[in-house]
Amino acid sequence: MNHPDFRVRGKIFATLGYPDKGVGMVKLFPDQQQQFVRAEPKVFAPVNGLWGRRGATYVHLKAAKKGSVQRALAVAWRNTAPKGLAEKFVTTGRGKGRV
Repeated sequence: MNHPDFRVRGKIFATLGYPDKGVGMVKLFPDQQQQFVRAEPKVFAPVNGLWGRRGATYVHLKAAKKGSVQRALAVAWRNTAPKGLAEKFVTTGRGKGRV
């Protein structure tokens, strides 16, 4: 694929520009996906097919606010990061975190 992706320890947790330039994808769990979609249906939507049923979630960037994208990226990173590394990351409640 010819689009940017974001990785932690070699594993993808988010992408940009696929299937369109104004779209990103975050790797969530299905229950997390439901929460994001329910809260902001114009911003978040399940990816089509099996990937979407497993939690892959589109982010419509033009409709998104910075804080929403930050929260989704933080959740996707924690989902994908090795447990020991993820445990070192503390979420402050505003979508920002620190080590």
